[in-house]
Amino acid sequence: MGGDAVASLAAQVAELAAYPPGASLPPDAEIVVAQLIDKLEHGDLRAAEQDHAGRWQAVPWVKQGILLAFRVGRIVRMGEEGLIPFFDKHTVPVRRFTLGDGVRIVPGGSSVRMGAYLAPGVVCMPPMFVNIGAWVGPGTMIDSHALVGSCAQIGARVHLSAAAQIGGVLEPINASPVVIEDEVVVGGNCGVYEGTVVRRQAVLGAGVVLTRGTPVYDLVKETVYRGTADTPLEVPAGAVVVPGSRRVMNGWGADQGVAIQTPVIVKYRDGKTDLATALEGWLR
Repeated sequence: MGGDAVASLAAQVAELAAYPPGASLPPDAEIVVAQLIDKLEHGDLRAAEQDHAGRWQAVPWVKQGILLAFRVGRIVRMGEEGLIPFFDKHTVPVRRFTLGDGVRIVPGGSSVRMGAYLAPGVVCMPPMFVNIGAWVGPGTMIDSHALVGSCAQIGARVHLSAAAQIGGVLEPINASPVVIEDEVVVGGNCGVYEGTVVRRQAVLGAGVVLTRGTPVYDLVKETVYRGTADTPLEVPAGAVVVPGSRRVMNGWGADQGVAIQTPVIVKYRDGKTDLATALEGWLR
């Protein structure tokens, strides 16, 4: 999408978003929303972008446009005749795919919302859900019961294992969405939330939970990674992370021997690492 076209669409979104809550929007609002959703769905626009230093940042006007889609939408009945109906905003229905999209969607109750980009070669195992504004790179597998939240950015050749939850971040509009970079393995029942960035080729063992307030202890480099109010939690490239715990050091909790869940980096990937064996060894 050319720079002038992007600037024009961004200006239209900003103008519509400036209307006060409850005010009627002009008739062309639906057209602007439809253009934005189409560009997101084809990968021409993204809700987050990476700068030259590798930092991920939200594209606020894109997220503003997604919020407009819900504001403009009215509740309608959706779904094929004879099946269980759905009732949702008419501006954000379920996305329809063709063979030409090159996406494999196995039967069994999966759903992808319009305005989500799935690259050719993505595999969707049932049931799974991808929300509006999400971007999923080529060769990625979204396994059963996995969620890709609104505006989440998933790289190429990622494996989101069964029941993995990748949180969505729509508001505030300047808040960076969750980012999973290329060739990351996200284990079963993992949760990645609040704008966390998982750098390329990292491995999250089953059950790891990451949020902005979660400290990650690196046993290899003997350091602790934390997010702040202004910066996301970042898991380093190639890190192998497993669920761990740390003792409460004082007070009644210490007296009772209470420990708090925390993710732990136990090693870094290399070409000689058998990931399954390495994880099993640490977890045992």
